[in-house]
Amino acid sequence: MKKVIVIKMGGVASDNLTKSFFEQVDQWQKDGNKVVIIHGGGHYISDMMQRLNVPVVMQDGLRVTTEETLKITQMVLIGQVQPTITSHFQQEGFSVVGLNASCGQIITGTFLDKNTLGSVGKVEQIETELLEHLLATKHIPIIAPLGLTKKGEWLNINADHVACKVAEELQAEKLYLLTDVPGVKKENQWLKELSTNEIANLKTAKIIKGGMLPKLESAVMAIKGGVKEVHITNQIQHAGTIIKSKEVVA
Repeated sequence: MKKVIVIKMGGVASDNLTKSFFEQVDQWQKDGNKVVIIHGGGHYISDMMQRLNVPVVMQDGLRVTTEETLKITQMVLIGQVQPTITSHFQQEGFSVVGLNASCGQIITGTFLDKNTLGSVGKVEQIETELLEHLLATKHIPIIAPLGLTKKGEWLNINADHVACKVAEELQAEKLYLLTDVPGVKKENQWLKELSTNEIANLKTAKIIKGGMLPKLESAVMAIKGGVKEVHITNQIQHAGTIIKSKEVVA
């Protein structure tokens, strides 16, 4: 599909929903672009778990998802975070539709490591027919990162990975992975561009680590899947660090 822009919003989604954010989305639509949103919700999930005295256990950046944790995750993502985002968009005059795995099994996945991580999943397939129909009618799909196995078991999936797979399946021109920093930093400088090869070198040299590592791994996955460019930034109005497949000439 031509002229698609996919945006992955972070857990504290309301921080991103500024006037300038909506102005940028509006301008993209006026220019003929179609916009898809994937949202996280980690901050709110952890907060709810603590309120309910359910221990928060993380492993390699992923939330160990017991049956109880999965229910809380579903409740927060579908019952709290997604309605908040959709209502903000609607108040600004956009036509939006909130989606989760139960909507035409839009995200099909498998368990990543059931014994260790519980109901954490990885994306196997995105059902694009519904998305393409919504985009053709100028709606903005707003997708929660929950999947279903072929047997109908619910999965908690990393939102960056869902966004990359959606962007890949729709052959998006741009994917924005919003984070809390304005890009990728090297030697105290924010980088304007990175090639996929340079990312591999920075990983080997351990210059990239922590929370940025899975974001860049997701970016590489998206580029290899056909997405033209990935932006790591804290605001869609700013390009941030642009990831491309070509070599970046110094």
